[in-house]
Amino acid sequence: MFKKMRRFKQQLTQEKCIEILINEPHGVLSLISDTGYPYGFPITHWYDEKNGHIYFHGAKEGHKMDCLKQCDKASFCVMNKGFKKDGEWAIHYQSVIVFGKIHMVNDPDKVKEICTQLCLKFTDDQEYINHELKYSGPSVLCLEFIPEHISGKIVEES
Repeated sequence: MFKKMRRFKQQLTQEKCIEILINEPHGVLSLISDTGYPYGFPITHWYDEKNGHIYFHGAKEGHKMDCLKQCDKASFCVMNKGFKKDGEWAIHYQSVIVFGKIHMVNDPDKVKEICTQLCLKFTDDQEYINHELKYSGPSVLCLEFIPEHISGKIVEES
């Protein structure tokens, strides 16, 4: 169902793909819109190492939710910041793309865990996290993305 990577010599191991999903804070989630056009947008994520799922949070209504009513298939792309070798102009970076299905999380305990883990990617300020959970938590929607295929590669722009 999923195509093999054409430039297989640049392919990352599954372990390296997971490392990037864990460590990088942002990616682009792409959905199929109700008009048939792809809809990709930057979003913060949390990769749960226990079950291999990726979690997001956001508003309970809007274009994203309109897309999800039409189709539960999605792709998610994450890339690291990359680096330049001394004396070269080209940037070398690693990217990961995940294909799978996405759905809403309805369990309040899981929503709290997701929101907490997302906050922890940016701060360990427990007072701030508690404030966010108390005041923003009730209005947040969390999504669970269940991967069906993960691949990654190193890109050399030269």
